[in-house]
Amino acid sequence: MRQFDAWFREVTDLGLELPNAVVLATTGADGQPSARCVLLKDYGERGFVFYSHADSRKGRQLEENPRAALVFYWEPVHRQVRVEGAVERLPTAAAEEYFRTRPYGSRLSARVAPQSSTVAGRGFLEQQRAELDRQYRGGQVPAPESWTGYRVVPDSIEFWQGREDRLHDRIVYAREVSGSWSRRRLAP
Repeated sequence: MRQFDAWFREVTDLGLELPNAVVLATTGADGQPSARCVLLKDYGERGFVFYSHADSRKGRQLEENPRAALVFYWEPVHRQVRVEGAVERLPTAAAEEYFRTRPYGSRLSARVAPQSSTVAGRGFLEQQRAELDRQYRGGQVPAPESWTGYRVVPDSIEFWQGREDRLHDRIVYAREVSGSWSRRRLAP
């Protein structure tokens, strides 16, 4: 996690737009993989945190199979970090606390319709949002019941540094049964 922190601080200091954007890959009981970008909101010794709706496709898949992979890619520094591990839900209070920090418009949009549900069109979304704006009038917007925080608890973390002639550096840390981490280099 110290290595991730060093790389993340470096790309954040570069002023990259959305250095916390990460591809999240999940698989449900049917085995069909699905990937999408989410925003990393916290990280530390216990893992990598993002927030979403439990009733979305990703939420349903995580309920069926609580394992995931994350991929960060920072093109300007030619670096990638891959994380694989178990996923745990955060307490409801933590998800609600984070929700209150989101911009007002983002809180409204999170309540417009259940995430991943089919809607009639863009007009429906805009109408729903306008109705919610009239209802809350810039005040406190409660988190949707399905609003959830997730933590990916890593079993492995791979650091990839692109090199000339594709002789890349690949260093993998893997969690051992004892809880300690092993380190090994992979061929490019």
